[in-house]
Amino acid sequence: MGVLKKFEQRLEGLVNGTFAKVFKSEVQPVEIAGALQRECDNNATIWNRDRTVVPNDFIVELSTPDFERLSPYSGQLGDELAGMVRDYAKQQRYTFMGPIKVHLEKAEDLDTGLYRVRSRTLASSASQSPGAPGAPGGAAAPPAGRPGGYGYPQAGPAAAPPMPSAPPPGGRPGGGYGYPGPAGGQQPPAAAPGGRTRYWVEINGARHQISRATLVMGRSTEADVRIDDPGVSRRHCEIRTGTPSTIQDLGSTNGIVVDGQHTTRATLRDGSRIVVGSTTVIYRQAEG
Repeated sequence: MGVLKKFEQRLEGLVNGTFAKVFKSEVQPVEIAGALQRECDNNATIWNRDRTVVPNDFIVELSTPDFERLSPYSGQLGDELAGMVRDYAKQQRYTFMGPIKVHLEKAEDLDTGLYRVRSRTLASSASQSPGAPGAPGGAAAPPAGRPGGYGYPQAGPAAAPPMPSAPPPGGRPGGGYGYPGPAGGQQPPAAAPGGRTRYWVEINGARHQISRATLVMGRSTEADVRIDDPGVSRRHCEIRTGTPSTIQDLGSTNGIVVDGQHTTRATLRDGSRIVVGSTTVIYRQAEG
């Protein structure tokens, strides 16, 4: 069973209690959980064959109405989200530099139902020794980390120094469909090392980097990019990067339209327009 599914099941026990009214908010906790998973994946730093470090301190920015709904329960919700991150890290064999924390903050520039995720790697003195809580499996955590997410300022002496492979200065919006990037516009993804081609998709101004060979888009929380559109199937289509890159319909109800042509499979080029349901996805690629 997937980590997100287990997270949903844990929250089900809270729906009849204090969280009942909170879940009426347009921002759903499981969407935030999916965004935190992607934040870990996109900001993972490989130290050696057996050790990959990911952020351990997360900020979830919410619109004023959503923040007011969720803030009374921020402690309990933060603990649940931190537990989800811990479970996901164990599954992916990720390592933390210190305790996992998830905080909620209000963002005046966000509309109801939209959110952003920021992250950073904070080292704790305990994480420098073998068997520390931040180092799964009893392994000693690396001596330094790097900030994750976008524009999240470094803390005091406890903040780990940035690595050369720091994330894009414009950052990455928190998961799901239609979530805006940082104020002032998003920056392009960072250039891939060694001049490799980098790939990403744009959905309503939100940019999602393709860091693996395949990217599944759909309405399910298990999709790599979740599109909250009733005309989109749970696993709607899959992009495969390569020379050339292609897109394949995954048996969706409404199919895909690529550059104006209804199809089940097509070759993609930089700027290709993909329509799924009522949502337009722009495929982009560039040499690093």
